[in-house]
Order: sequence, then structure tokens, then C-alpha cells
Amino acid sequence: MMLRGEKPLAVFVDAYETFPDSVLRYLRLFDRRVAQGRLIKREYVVPSLDRPGVRGWHTILYALPDQEWRIDAMIALRLSGGWSLAKEREEGHLLGYEDWQTEAWIGRFNSSE
Repeated sequence: MMLRGEKPLAVFVDAYETFPDSVLRYLRLFDRRVAQGRLIKREYVVPSLDRPGVRGWHTILYALPDQEWRIDAMIALRLSGGWSLAKEREEGHLLGYEDWQTEAWIGRFNSSE
């Protein structure tokens, strides 16, 4: 969906230098679109303080050029600390999901607020 321009933001997260080959193939596809100017890319690494052997958490974000604001908002959301249902909903919004899709996702894990 992202590569077809139907989804405004994509986020990939894994331990630093441990993305599986299957994900690396997708990242190369996305990076080709970045080189063509069809996507914007940003990445960052947050040091891991709680997982022995994990040097950090590597986050890679891609956005459509007119949706770059979503990258900044997603980074701010993810680095704001803690997590809540409100933040889950905001993440769904930033990823471009409709409210009913986000609520269905939340409903899979949380039967009550």
C-alpha cells in the first residue's frame, strides 16, 4: 500500500542491526523510492537499557512526500514515554488507518478501556 501511495506512513522497528532478510528486502524497495523522490525516509536508534545483548532499537520511517509531518509526529509520540490507548489511537491515525480499523486492532488486545 505504501509503495502504491495509498498509505501515508510506514514504520519498521527491530533491534539494532537485526532486521531479518525478508524485511531488508522491503527496505531496499522503499529506499529505491526514496532515491526517486517518491518517499521520505528518517531513522533513529534508541539505546536499549533493559535488554542484555540488544544495543538499541532501530526505527526506520517512510512517508509520502506531502505527509512528512507524520514522521515528526510519530517520532514524538514514540519517544514521549509510556503507552496508552490514546497513544495507540494516535499511532493508528498517523499510520493512516481509519478509526474503525484502529478500534478493531485495539479490540483484539483489550476488551475494556
